[in-house]
Formats: sequence, C-alpha cells, structure tokens
Amino acid sequence: MIPIEETIVALATPAGVGAIAVIRVSGSETFTIVNKLFRGKNLEKQLSHTIHFGTIRDGEMIVDEVLVSVFKAPASYTREDTIEISCHGSDYIIQKILKLIIQEGARLATPGEFTQRAFLNGQLDLAQAEAVADLIASDSAASHQTAINQIRGGFSKQIAQLREQLINFASLIELELDFGEEDVEFADRDDLRQLIYRIQTVLVPLIESFEMGNVIKNGVPTVIIGKPNAGKSTLLNRLLNEEKAIVSDIAGTTRDVIEDELIIDGIRFRLIDTAGLRQATDTIEAIGVERTKQQMGKASLILYLFDASEIQVSVIDEQLSEFNSPYLLVGNKVDKLSNENKAEFEKVYPEIIWISASNDLNINQLKNILVNKVKTKEIKTGDTVVTNLRHFQHLKQTNEALENVLEGLGQSITGDFLAQDIRFALHHLGEITGTITTDDLLKNIFSKFCIGK
Repeated sequence: MIPIEETIVALATPAGVGAIAVIRVSGSETFTIVNKLFRGKNLEKQLSHTIHFGTIRDGEMIVDEVLVSVFKAPASYTREDTIEISCHGSDYIIQKILKLIIQEGARLATPGEFTQRAFLNGQLDLAQAEAVADLIASDSAASHQTAINQIRGGFSKQIAQLREQLINFASLIELELDFGEEDVEFADRDDLRQLIYRIQTVLVPLIESFEMGNVIKNGVPTVIIGKPNAGKSTLLNRLLNEEKAIVSDIAGTTRDVIEDELIIDGIRFRLIDTAGLRQATDTIEAIGVERTKQQMGKASLILYLFDASEIQVSVIDEQLSEFNSPYLLVGNKVDKLSNENKAEFEKVYPEIIWISASNDLNINQLKNILVNKVKTKEIKTGDTVVTNLRHFQHLKQTNEALENVLEGLGQSITGDFLAQDIRFALHHLGEITGTITTDDLLKNIFSKFCIGK
C-alpha cells in the first residue's frame, strides 16, 4: 500500500490548454511545501475554506498569478491538509508548478490516490468512493442521479444497517459455540429466520435493480436489423438527428457496423446500424452480414426494421425466429401503405410501430417506446439502484449465504454450520463498503480513476 504520510500532487483538471487549471496538493507537508513557492499570505495561518491571491515563484521569477484554496484537516476531501492552486491553463505553467512542488518534497499522485486517501481516512466508504468515478463518467441524467445518491451514502447506509442486524445475531450464535458442551441456545431460531426474511426484503430488490442499473451506467446496446434498403441507415440518422450513415438506394450500402449514442429521457442507447441481412454477393458484404449476426447476439434490444411496401409476413416470421433478445417490430415506409395493407400486418403483429424514416414520421413516438421498453420497472428518484458489477456479485453471494442459513434452520443443523454461513454473508456485505478489503482490491478499484481524483 502507498505510504499515506507522503504529500502528493497532481493536476485535477483535464490536460490541455484552457483558461484555468487546478493543481491539487494533499498531505502532512502541504502548507510547508506550497508556502515556499507562494508569495502572498502565510497559508498555514489562514482559515480553512478560504481563497488567497498571490504568485507562484521559482526563486524571484514569477511563474504565474494564482488563487490558492485552503482546506485544513480534517475538513477536506482527503481529510488531510489540502491546497488547490488555480493557475492559468498553459501547459508550460502547469508543468512548471508541478515540477516546483515535487522539488520541494511532494510526489506525483497515482490514479485515484486522492479518493483512495479519502477512503483510508474514513471520509468515504468504498461504495461511495467508487461512485465518485461513476459521477465523473456520468453522461446522462439517470447515471448522474444514481451516482449522486450513492456518493451521499444512501446505498452504504442500507448495507451497514443490514450488516449490523446480522452481526447482533451472529454474536449470539458465536456465543453458543463457546458453550457447545452445555447445549444452550442464546439465539432464537425463529427470530433468526424472521430477521433473514426482513433482510431479504431489502436485499432482493437491490439485486433486481442491477439490470436497470447496468442500463443506466453502460447504456442499452440497441441493434437496428433488417433487409437491405429497409431504411436502417435513414432511421439511424433520424434518431441521431445527423447524417451519421450513408443513405443510398443501392442495396448493401452499409458494409460494416456503425455505432453512436443517443440519450432519451435520461437513458443512454448505444445505437448500432448493421449490414442488411441477405445472402451476400461478395466477400466484404459477407463479413458485414457476419458482424451483424454477432451484434444481434450481444444486443440488449433489437429494432427489426422492415420495408412495409415490399416484405411479406412469412419473411418477418422467419427473421424474428432468429432473435434471442427483446425486440421492437418497426414497419418503415408506412406512407406507401393503404389502410388495408396495414390492417393485414396488424392482424398478425398488432405490436407493429409504423414509421416513415425518410419523412420523419412517428420518430418521436418510436423514441418514447424505446424508453418504455427499457424501463420495465419504474425507478423513482432517490431509489437505490445498483450499478456496480462488484456490488451486484457480493449482494448475490450474501443472499446465497442467507438462503443456506434458512435451509440449515429448516434442517435443524447445529450452530457451528449456521455461524459459518452467517460469516459468509457478513463478509460479502463488508466487501461492498470496504469494511473488509484487500490491497489488491483497492489497487484494482482506484487504478481505474483519473489522476488528480
């Protein structure tokens, strides 16, 4: 583990030329180091959460005029003495200031080290620390709100409460083991069973929320499938409101996968336009069709688009039989159909969504249906949603351990076996918030952060 007594420094804003850059310094020698470079007030004597104007100097040479924000331990992000230097965004200035601070005794921070120190110093638990990375990466209203809720500790509080309830009973079971020869029971088995049921009423919805949470965090892989000239590329362009894909009357224009993102009502869709499904006429098109089939296997949602003026119901039947993912059946070029033709399709497929991609007809309706298809369970603002795969896995393992406890109670097994399963449950709950950690786990988590955070 990195020695926490070292003072660290890093650029906290994105690299590149900009109006302002922020350099963050944290550790026990923060004020001593920065005071050697800063001409202005003595920073060590200033109140926490104050800002001071001055210059950073290399000897007598002025490097830049800066604003220095002071945060004194423990009232800082890392719970250590921290300074943030706001300088001009010249790469030369940034590198010069970083070099001067390192020369005075700090070292360059590793990715995520500021947040790692916040965790090690008790400012954040591990679930909250991971949510910091999610907040930085959030690119939709839903992912932003979910990350904010986790940073504010709602999820962690629920896990802590579950663990505390279980610890109380575990201590009674463990106490029984100390009096094994006397055949006494300190933990009422019926009370233990009811406790597990209560815990599962919280645990199971958290586990089930991961499906939606994964959608919020990573987006919905949505593949547009159909025969050549069905209008797939035109539909992609209409959904994105830009000319992303080449549109042509020539069949087989799209030879490769084209992908872009669309956010609707806070949900991110990863839209994938594919080569038309048909018997390929050349090697390149054959590769495109094969990639289309690969994308179909990975898709969370399929938009099956067909040219309603040309296709037969039997062809649709054949195509839909190959889908293993949820799909929407979208009839394009509806402006070319008579009401009688539409009625014939709707007898077999009443769920058809009619559009005209070239005329922008019913595209907004399709967007609304896309969102409703994903939101199978309505999640209210403020609800705890699990978005982290690591959390999901530990929650599942916790529930499996509790199911083993219930099974053991049903078979009247001895307290030592019950205690073992309860320990497993406690262990997995503790892994979520960092009550139980390993150096390898922390290294894996924080290495994924950006430097400066």
